[in-house]
Amino acid sequence: MAAVGLQTHIWANNTRSVLLLAAFPVLMIFIIYGVQLILMGLGFLPGTGRGLGDDMALAASWLGGTVPLAFVVAGIWFAISYFGSQTMIDLMTGARKVERKSEPDLYNLLENLAISRGLRTPTLRVIDNDSLNAFATGLHEGQYSVTVTRGLVNTLTRDELEAVLAHELTHVINKDVRTMVIASIFAGIISVIAELVFRGLIYSRGGGRRDNKNAMPLILIGLAFAAVGFALAIVIRMMLSRTREYVADAGAVELTKNPDAMISALRKVEGRSSLKGPDELQQLFLDNQPNGIGLEGLFATHPPIQKRVDALIRFGGGVDPGPWSGGAFAPTPPDYNTSVPAAG
Repeated sequence: MAAVGLQTHIWANNTRSVLLLAAFPVLMIFIIYGVQLILMGLGFLPGTGRGLGDDMALAASWLGGTVPLAFVVAGIWFAISYFGSQTMIDLMTGARKVERKSEPDLYNLLENLAISRGLRTPTLRVIDNDSLNAFATGLHEGQYSVTVTRGLVNTLTRDELEAVLAHELTHVINKDVRTMVIASIFAGIISVIAELVFRGLIYSRGGGRRDNKNAMPLILIGLAFAAVGFALAIVIRMMLSRTREYVADAGAVELTKNPDAMISALRKVEGRSSLKGPDELQQLFLDNQPNGIGLEGLFATHPPIQKRVDALIRFGGGVDPGPWSGGAFAPTPPDYNTSVPAAG
């Protein structure tokens, strides 16, 4: 993909990200309003004793007090997540920091890619897991980190591993990592609020007063508001993740000058990327779309591998070796234009 075209995609993605992230506070208001209607219908909050419209107007009037309080709580949550996100991610995935001494080849690949773009080398982490996956995290310079699984390191060739590292480094260069981490924090806040509401409905045994004649309509309308907010949060998260994978693949080709390596790496990862972690973290993975068909593909955080391969062939001129069966791909002519020199 031409540099101008790639930069245009980056600008478009960043603009879309700002608009989508700006929608999260609106979704919070939707969900809070829905919660208030539900609590009113259940009798935990007082109604007007009049019509449905009056009760809904009363719930809306409370937003002037509940929304600022909710944003204060969300702000505290965001601050804790902002400074402790990497520690939490390490605990959830089992990732551990590695140095050049323990992983010299892997460290050199990442360091030289970073140097080629004038960047400070991100911290390198490894997960001792047989799955084939990788992801980048961090919110600012000096905090960025690239994590790979042991299965990925043991399975991919040097050129393929370089392409994957370049893919993750592109997320750092384009500030995708920061956007996705912030989006994950926001989505986590909304998810917890929605889950508390629905769990409260399930376990509530009618502890409130149920003398409101508008109880059932209020509960149904409140559920609709909360469900819409929760669903849109999921859609926003998917849109942020999907659109960036194509650009990161193209960025990897731009860094390594080796589209075939990126394609063959994706083929090896295909169907072998299963890695445990919360939904908010899985959207950061190199791949989180084992099938990409039907409803599963519709709600996946990543585009199907086949579509990513097709895009690389179209814009990068690579060759698709086809699905990987576990052996070696057909040999291709050596590429002497990679950005990283051979070890030693």
